[in-house]
Amino acid sequence: MRNIPGILSFFLLLLLPFTGVAQADIELAEYYFNNGEYEQARLYYDKIWKTNRTNQVYTNYLATLIALEDLEEAEKLVKRKLRGRDNSAVAYVDLGSLYRQFGEDKKAEREFDNAIDMLEPGRSQAIRLANSFIKLSLYDYALKTYEKAQQISRDGYPFHYELGNLRGMMGQHEEMVEAFLDLLQTSPNYIQTVQNSMNRNLNVGEDEEKAEMLREKLIMRTQRYPDDLIYSELLIWLFNQRKEFSASLVQAKALDQRLRENGIRVMEIGNMARRNEDYGTAYEAFRYIVDKGPQYDYFISAHGSMLEARLAELETTLSADGAAYSELEAEYEETLQVVGRDASSVDIMRELARIKAFYLQKPQEAISVLEEALALPGLYDRAEAMCKLELADILLLQGDIWEASLYYSQVELAFKEDPLGAESKFRNARISYFTGDFEWAQAQLDVLKASTSKLISNDAIDLSLLITDNFNMDTTTIPMRMFAQADLLGYQGQWDEAMLKVDSILADWPMHSLKDEILMMKVDMHMGRGEYERAESYLNEILEYHFADILADDALFRLAELHEQIYGNSEKAKELYERLLLEYPGSLFVVEARKRFRALRGDSL
Repeated sequence: MRNIPGILSFFLLLLLPFTGVAQADIELAEYYFNNGEYEQARLYYDKIWKTNRTNQVYTNYLATLIALEDLEEAEKLVKRKLRGRDNSAVAYVDLGSLYRQFGEDKKAEREFDNAIDMLEPGRSQAIRLANSFIKLSLYDYALKTYEKAQQISRDGYPFHYELGNLRGMMGQHEEMVEAFLDLLQTSPNYIQTVQNSMNRNLNVGEDEEKAEMLREKLIMRTQRYPDDLIYSELLIWLFNQRKEFSASLVQAKALDQRLRENGIRVMEIGNMARRNEDYGTAYEAFRYIVDKGPQYDYFISAHGSMLEARLAELETTLSADGAAYSELEAEYEETLQVVGRDASSVDIMRELARIKAFYLQKPQEAISVLEEALALPGLYDRAEAMCKLELADILLLQGDIWEASLYYSQVELAFKEDPLGAESKFRNARISYFTGDFEWAQAQLDVLKASTSKLISNDAIDLSLLITDNFNMDTTTIPMRMFAQADLLGYQGQWDEAMLKVDSILADWPMHSLKDEILMMKVDMHMGRGEYERAESYLNEILEYHFADILADDALFRLAELHEQIYGNSEKAKELYERLLLEYPGSLFVVEARKRFRALRGDSL
């Protein structure tokens, strides 16, 4: 007995050279196989198969024989495998696949049927066999496999997940949806997987018909199984994919009340709606949370978000007037009395300052609000930086250019690798542009475009193009300097002075490339004064005489917006949005134009 380990060691040493040779043969066979040198690969696999009958060797050997079109030997190989220990259903699929490749379809079908007949109870066996059919794109046989597996199942496993995926591959989307909804009834933790599959197969964000089919099935399920809240959750997901946030909010509020979720789901939908510029729904969502009372966690943040949504809505509404902003100012003041003036409400204070300065001509009051905010204890660095940016904007509004630049520089240095720093750099570059230092302004904009291409704002891109297209176009830089001065006057609301400067440019340099920018500046002035017909005439002039310039898409979008919001002419607006999509497909306005075009066309659930 003591000699047994020694004897075993002796025999292992004897086998080592042979093991090394066998491994070398496998590596050479795989090398030739992978390089498509099937004659050489076969020389090795003929020998290897006699002693090594692993699945990998079998698979490569069979593929080699098929590549060499040796049907007879390939058939013998599969049948030898069937006679061995691996007398499984999958082996019959291999044999059927072999016949199929050589055009013997009847024999192939017989072997595929044999495979299904051979199937034994058990989930793994069914999935393995179905997957072997799926690899051959034989989806009908995969379906037969699962149907047979359900019949012989000992534990009643329903195969909902597998059937859902298979139906999706087969393009049977209604059956796919039913299978997945059955799955969620018993296994709601699969919801993310189901959502991914539905996105992949149905494209509900774009495909109207499939989205409507899914919506109907979900509503039927919520009615049939009112206690299975997973269907309501999936309905919310569908509405969010479709950007139907108003419908999503209805479902979310119902779930919030049933599950007592403290408003978190409603808050998320409000934020999504706000990001997608559905400010009305965002306001309603945040209002719902505010109305729940101060004892809830999201009370203060919902207050701020609600006001922010209302401010954003006014800023994108052409007909918003001073009365609307005065009403919103009062709402901000009232909110601050409720939530208090501290670090948690600093964003509310900052936005209040913006309303006072830019919409109600109360810059000194605005500065006082921001100075109070900056003095608050416990203020986060980012909140402080945003207050400084707002303060700098207001100082620039008042003409205190260098003090404004100082605040911009402070934020830029504090947030070098952050979008906030990039925004500060842009605003400082804009000051250089206003003061006629175009080369320095363009240098800063070039740095922004090189380092933060995804962070630079549309305003920065527009300013860069303005300077590139119009600076040094002539022997004199006077027109560009005059235009920049007029641009600053327009920012400060001194429109009459601004118009005197640009009219002087047109009088002295009537063919200057700045003409379309001057026309757009006139549009801004008349829109701000509510003189919409005059604004429209300048927009039409840009489109008629400057249709190839960089402001043409901007003019087209604003003209469509004018017809939609001011004139209430939906058909004309829809026509203009569609024209923008067709004529300027690379425009920055394409996404918003498409959304508005679809809304006017009635594309909704």
